[in-house]
Amino acid sequence: MFRFLPNVLLKQLYTRNSLRNTPDGFLFSLKNRLSDARFTGLERARIDGQDYPVSAFTLEPDGGEAVALGAVSEQNPLPFPLRRSVRVRVNASRLKPGRHTLEITLYTQPFGTITLTVTDELQPDEPADETRLQPAIPRDPVDDYAPEAVAKRCQFLTDFTGTKPQHLTQHSFDPAVIQGKCENFVGVAQVPIGLAGPLRVNGEHAQGDFLIPMATTEGTLVASYNRGIKLINLSGGVLCTVQDDAMQRAPVFQFGDARQARTFVRWIGTQQRELAAETETTSRYAKLRYVDTYLNGRLAFLRFGFTTGDAAGQNMVSKATLAACTYILQTYPDAARIDHFFLESNMATDKKPSQLNILRTRGKRVTAEVRIPRDLLIRELQVEPEQLAHHARLGDVGARLAGTNNNGLHSVNGLAALFIATGQDVACLAESSAAITYSEITPEGDLYGSVTLPSLIVGTIGGGTGLPTQCECLELMGCYGEGQVNKLAEIMTGVVAAGELSLAAAISSLDWVSSHDATRP
Repeated sequence: MFRFLPNVLLKQLYTRNSLRNTPDGFLFSLKNRLSDARFTGLERARIDGQDYPVSAFTLEPDGGEAVALGAVSEQNPLPFPLRRSVRVRVNASRLKPGRHTLEITLYTQPFGTITLTVTDELQPDEPADETRLQPAIPRDPVDDYAPEAVAKRCQFLTDFTGTKPQHLTQHSFDPAVIQGKCENFVGVAQVPIGLAGPLRVNGEHAQGDFLIPMATTEGTLVASYNRGIKLINLSGGVLCTVQDDAMQRAPVFQFGDARQARTFVRWIGTQQRELAAETETTSRYAKLRYVDTYLNGRLAFLRFGFTTGDAAGQNMVSKATLAACTYILQTYPDAARIDHFFLESNMATDKKPSQLNILRTRGKRVTAEVRIPRDLLIRELQVEPEQLAHHARLGDVGARLAGTNNNGLHSVNGLAALFIATGQDVACLAESSAAITYSEITPEGDLYGSVTLPSLIVGTIGGGTGLPTQCECLELMGCYGEGQVNKLAEIMTGVVAAGELSLAAAISSLDWVSSHDATRP
């Protein structure tokens, strides 16, 4: 992945506050936060200016057997995969209290020879397990999703809480499919799924009638969407269009003054082709579209925008942007002037609503349009087009006063139900719920309405989409796997349009309160 590893990134391999004394010396920990690699040997180890022989070091990988560092070579490398932690145990004199400087030069593949230089504070000796203030949740370092590991956690849950859940711990799939999706797995949350539709979608990617799986505990929600879907179908369906596609990561670079930051941003403008080449070495799906730059004082913010294929792509763009930043840190002529660098500055607005998302697109920008004949609207929903258009104008003022991220009514209702059913990252509803609605009366007296979702973050591969229930929900819409993400985005936006239409009519016709009263026992 990386051709270069600047010192600012190498320091991230060291686990802060891991330096501790042991009965036979001391230890510290490394964690691979960059890319899959292998140790092939030690060139030099120096602590507080004192050299230590290779024979003093033993490596203890998580879930693996201890290995003497002297036994590691190019012919016998030690795997160091991404996210793996390795405890480095040193057989030597114990360290004195205080801060210590470690300088370790390692032979690695594929990074070559790297030198890690850090300063860390010696921590108190780790207490024995029996003196822990809190019992630890059981974990198996080799296979934490094996039935035995899950059973131990379930027993721990019972022993610690005094309860014995009957439903939480029941599931119909092999826990192995959870790996990479949930830690400390004990069971599942069973959310009711109702069917809405079928909805007729006239999209570029979704064409036809689709049953809609909606996971919800809110009474009348599925019924409300069904009401809007019925009216849309009677009107010929919903026209859906994917207008834009982008996923961002936004690093920040700090300089000594504003002039240096400005010079840096100008240089970035000359490096678009090189940056794209670096990012695309990390994934066959991530494609760099642009790098926006924003200056504030001595801070230079870069906002990398990518397409990510059929994945939502947040992790993909993090990896790609990190590769670009390693290139910048290695190549920028005045790299020594960079005081600080962070991979994310909060300007990607990950899992937060923002005006920047609305303007610049995050995820998919999708528009759904409907044209509802006047007579049909009156007959089916008991409202005239003028009522809905008037209510929309007033609601737009209310939304502006409240400072909401949309001027619609409840886009997040349908999206949340679909996100849970199809294995999307539900935290992304913070961005995805943004909606821009628009309506007008046509010259014929009919209602035209549209809803645009400027930051709909969904995927049809990766994350929770491969879980058994969620995979089935995607499959019933024909949306599982590669080549299906735009189809899913169009269907979801069409469902949102149905919900907006139904609730707007319910509010205008006073059916809103009575429909919810009907759910009371």
